[in-house]
Formats: sequence, C-alpha cells, structure tokens
Amino acid sequence: MPENAPPDHRSAWVALHLVPGLGSRSIQKLIDRFGHPGRVFRAGLKELQAAAGLTEEVAGRIRRRVFSNDPRRELDRVERLGGRVLTFRDPDYPRALRQIPGPPMVLYLRGNGLPASQEMVTLVGSRTPTPYGVKTAEALASGLAERGIGVVSGMARGIDAAAHRGALASEGYTVAVLGTGVDRVYPRVNRELSSRILERGTLLSEFPLGTPPEGRNFPMRNRIVSGLGRGVVVVEAARRSGSLITASLALDQGREVMAVPGSVRSQRSAGCHFLLKQGAALVESADDILETLGLDRAPGPRNRYPEPADKGSTLDPSERRVYDMLSDDPVHIDEIIAATGMAVPLLLGMLTRMELTGLIEQLPGKMFVRA
Repeated sequence: MPENAPPDHRSAWVALHLVPGLGSRSIQKLIDRFGHPGRVFRAGLKELQAAAGLTEEVAGRIRRRVFSNDPRRELDRVERLGGRVLTFRDPDYPRALRQIPGPPMVLYLRGNGLPASQEMVTLVGSRTPTPYGVKTAEALASGLAERGIGVVSGMARGIDAAAHRGALASEGYTVAVLGTGVDRVYPRVNRELSSRILERGTLLSEFPLGTPPEGRNFPMRNRIVSGLGRGVVVVEAARRSGSLITASLALDQGREVMAVPGSVRSQRSAGCHFLLKQGAALVESADDILETLGLDRAPGPRNRYPEPADKGSTLDPSERRVYDMLSDDPVHIDEIIAATGMAVPLLLGMLTRMELTGLIEQLPGKMFVRA
C-alpha cells in the first residue's frame, strides 16, 4: 500500500525492508551507494536501478513508497511485544553476521538481545532424530553452556529443540533463529520451549511480524543460523538434508564444520559420516568443539551431564542379558525374543519392570532403547 517514507532512522530502515521484492543484497547495495535509507527513497528511478540492478517494477515501488506492511505500525507492534528492531548500521549488530555474504539488513529480536562479547556455536541436525541424537545434542549444548558458550539453532523439531533444551538446562544462553516472524511459534509443539528461550535467550528473525512458515524462508534463515556461530556442529543428518545445506553455508562463511559420528546402520548419521570424510572435525564432547575452535574454557561448578553410572548393575542375569542388548539404537522386540529365546510373557513382564524403573524406554512400533 502507498505510504510516506518515515523520517526517523529505524523506521526508514524498516520501510526499505518492507518494499516487496527487495532482498538483503539489494538493500546493502543501495545503502552502500546512498548511505542511508532516507536517501534511497529520494533517489530517482534510474539511479535506483543502476545502484542495485533493480527491475523497473521494484525500483518503482521504492519511488512510490509501496510497502507490504505499514512501517510505523510494524515498529509499534514490535515494541508492544517487548521486542526491538536491529539494523545493519547499529553498533550492537552482531559482528559475526557482518562478515557473511548477504547479511540481513534488519533483524527482529525478542528476549535478551545479542550480547556483543558472547561466543556462540551452532548445533543443527535431523528433525526426526534417534534417542542417541537427542541425548547427544542435549549433552553437547549443556557442556557448551557450562563453559559460557552460547548455543544457536533454529527451534525446529528434533535436534534443534534438543540443543536449546540442553543450553537452558545448564542455565546458559541460546538463540533461536526463526523462519517466521518473531510473533509466531513454529512448530506449535515448541510453544513452551519458545517461552523458556525468551526468559534466558533470544528469538531472532529477519522476517516481518506475522510471516508464516513458508518453505522458502528456511534456506534464507539457515545462513543466519550458521553465521552467528564460530562453528557449526551437525549432530544427526541424512545424506540429503537441510543440515548439510547449513554446513555448506558455514564453509562459505569461513566457519568451522564439525560432525558427531553415529551408527553405520543409521541413515540419520549418513550425512555426518559424509562430512567427516570431507574433513569435518569429529565431535564426541563439548571439549572437542572448544579444541577445534581454539577456545579454552573450563567448565562451571555444576556438571549437568556426568558420566553415567552402570544402571544395570543391580539386575539379575536374565534382565542383564536383555539390558546389554539395548543401546541408543532402537531394537525391535522380535530381535530380543530371537536373541534371548525367552518366553514372550516372561520377556514382556521383564521389559515392563525395566521401563517402570527407568532403565529402558519403549518407542512406537515395539522398539526399545536404554533410557
């Protein structure tokens, strides 16, 4: 809709950001040429086209002040949410993002801001992880948080959510980079998690308020996910996955890429093994990450993830035999029956007791893992 270009600094940036069809790279070229968004709106049609290679249609929208949302209303809504808008020229704009190709010109933030001195590491992985992947992501994030390292991820299901939870469990700082507006929670299952992040971390997006979770948003989002961290750790990923795209973006941005090894039988670890073959650093613990990045951080006084005791030490021989068959990789009940030769009623009773005592966990499809 037509709108007069707002005169003040932040409104002018938001106004330029809300011109349909104008991306971050084009905005950066316009700012480099004209110095300030207000001057961009006063430029002539041919000047705009020449400065950023714009089509006549997009340049015309700038001239006519055509915006997808009212810029002043957008800023008011952000403030009512308790958030803020950060522009590329603001002194507290993240230094790490200034270095990447096509940095976001405008960021929407809710929560605790982006501390300038905060070292951060990105953790990403499968949206449908194994129990092993979830536990590993939580442990790595917790270990980083205990050493004062922030954890960046995308608040997707699976590994992303586990990384945020692990950081929060150790009272650490975490950033969730969204593929929606910061006023929307996606997926909805992460509503409680997003509330916890707002208390101790930051929700961040380059998309205007109200932006829905459209597929095209997430590849754009991923360059920020990788760009905020000193390095990117892939915990679990298929050979063709968004996590490997994020790893590729990280390499283009000059970031370290690391990967967690998994079972050779698991397709969810195939992407990690591919990265390792290509020279990614192998990660088993938070210390491996710090060593790869050249960071020397001692853990804090608490250790949320101590080496686990042998939970099966009090089991009788039959129970111990079943317990030893299980690991983080799910095992079907038919495999347990075939390996032990136990009568089905006896085995089912044993598995139920072990589940009630917290030793094992039953997954859908009669699959079992260690708890």
